Amino acid sequence: MQREPSDQSRRRKAQFCTDPNLLSSTLLRFTTLRLTHTISPLDKYNHPKKFETREMASGATWRLSVSPSNFARLSLSFRTKRRQLPLRTACTVRSEVSLSVGVRLIPHPRKIETGGEDAFFVSGENGVLAVADGVSGWAERNVNPALFSRQLMSHASNFFADEEINCDPQILLRKSHEATTSVGSATVLFAMLEKNGTLKIANVGDCGLRIIRKGRVIFATCPQEHYFDCPYQISSESNGQTYEDATVCSIKLKEQDIIVMGSDGLFDNVFDREIITEISNFQDMTEAAKGLAELASNHSRDFYFDSPFSAEARTRGFDVKWWEKLLGKKLTGGKLDDITVIVAQVVKASTEQHS
Repeated sequence: MQREPSDQSRRRKAQFCTDPNLLSSTLLRFTTLRLTHTISPLDKYNHPKKFETREMASGATWRLSVSPSNFARLSLSFRTKRRQLPLRTACTVRSEVSLSVGVRLIPHPRKIETGGEDAFFVSGENGVLAVADGVSGWAERNVNPALFSRQLMSHASNFFADEEINCDPQILLRKSHEATTSVGSATVLFAMLEKNGTLKIANVGDCGLRIIRKGRVIFATCPQEHYFDCPYQISSESNGQTYEDATVCSIKLKEQDIIVMGSDGLFDNVFDREIITEISNFQDMTEAAKGLAELASNHSRDFYFDSPFSAEARTRGFDVKWWEKLLGKKLTGGKLDDITVIVAQVVKASTEQHS
C-alpha cells in the first residue's frame, strides 16, 4: 500500500548538496559501512517508493570500509568542506560514553540500481544517530522521493555540533527541516546521546528504535500514523508535520546497552524477539547490523512468513477473502521495502574526542 503526500503541496526548487555519483551504484548492493570519525550515510540515488530514503551527508573527513555482497572489501578516503565549529559546543566532547556503531542498508529489490530512498547519518563518537525514510508517493508527481530525505540528513550532519542544538534532537530536526529545500516528505528519527549516558529521541512517523539491555527490550518507540500504513511525515508542504509534532523522550543508558534503530523496512519484517536473538550472535556492531538487515530482507520476500506488518494489517481489517478464511488461510507475507539498520552499543570513551 503506497502512502501519498497530502493534496496541498508547495513546490520549491530542489537542491541537493551531496554527489549522487559518490559511490558506484554497483557497490550499493547490500552495502555494509564501517566508518571512522563522523559517519555519514551512504549517499542514495534516485527512485520513488512508498516511504523510504537514506543518504550520505557531508561531514568532516570520512574513511569508509565498504563490503559488497561478494565480501570483497573496498576502502575509500575522501574529504568534504565543512565550516569551522567551536570546540566548546555541548555535543562535541564525549569524555564519558560514546557509541560503537554498525550500519547496513539494503534497497528495495526494484531499486538496487538507484540505491533506494532511505537516508541516514551517524556519528558514533558524538553519539548522534539519524534515519529518514522518503515517501514514494511523490514519484507519481514526477518528484524523486529520495532527494528530500537525503538533503535532510545532509543538513543534520552539518548542524549537529552547533551550539544552538545543545544535544537536543528536536532542535536538530527543526534546523535540518528548515534548511531542506527539496520537494518531498519523509518519516524521520533522531537520537542523541549525552556524555552522561542519557539518550534523547525525537521521532516523526514510523521509523523505530529499540533499547536492549541484557537480552531484553527495555524501551521501544511507538509509530505515529494518520491511518494504517500512512505515518506522520515532515515535508515541503505547508500543512505537513513539523518538529513540533515529534514524539520526544529520553532514557538513561548504561554501558553495553544496545540501540537498534532503522526504517520501517526493519520493523515491519522482524519481530523484537528476533532482533534480540540475532544481535546476540555478534560482538561486532557492523556484523550485527548486517545480520539484522539480511534477516529483514529474507522475511520481506517470504510470502508465507507471518510478519509484523501482515499481523498488524489483519488487526486493521485487511485479510484474505471470506471463503479463503473458511479454508484456513490468512493474510501473511513480508513487506518489500528499503531496509536501513543501525546497531550501536554504548561504550566507555577512552579519550576526549572532538568533532
